[in-house]
Amino acid sequence: MSGLYLPHVHALWVQPALAALPASLNTLSAQQGVLGIGNTESAGYRYIKQIGSGPALGFWQMEPATHDDAWTNFIRFRPALQTALIGLLGGKGACAQRLADTPLYAAAMCRVQLYRAPMALPPAYNATAWATFWKTYYNTNKGAGNIIQATPYFQNAMGVT
Repeated sequence: MSGLYLPHVHALWVQPALAALPASLNTLSAQQGVLGIGNTESAGYRYIKQIGSGPALGFWQMEPATHDDAWTNFIRFRPALQTALIGLLGGKGACAQRLADTPLYAAAMCRVQLYRAPMALPPAYNATAWATFWKTYYNTNKGAGNIIQATPYFQNAMGVT
């Protein structure tokens, strides 16, 4: 797990991204989850484009179709969330490419995807629960990730917060 320094990712991207969103979305558990998901999805904050021929972008490895669906079917119906996300983009329009070149926005979009999940977030400091939540609602059964391999990435992220 060597890539970017996790305390910097947390302090410079995850915390400010979640702080820009509606206050109810910025909890310790959410920060740990977003940090852990980026750590897991990018193999320790090393990849900003999916390895191989996959379409996922950014450290949080969100696919453009997921990004676009979030805007079409969720974000546009929540003006406060929409305003916050556009603010993270400096007023520019949202497009999936921003997941790769704007880490603040990518971290916020990860949190939006978690917000769409039908279950509450796991408790803070529970890496196994977070790895399970990630696999169920973020990576899904279609993704290549698995809970056993993801758990150390979440443990590592939880040591930062």
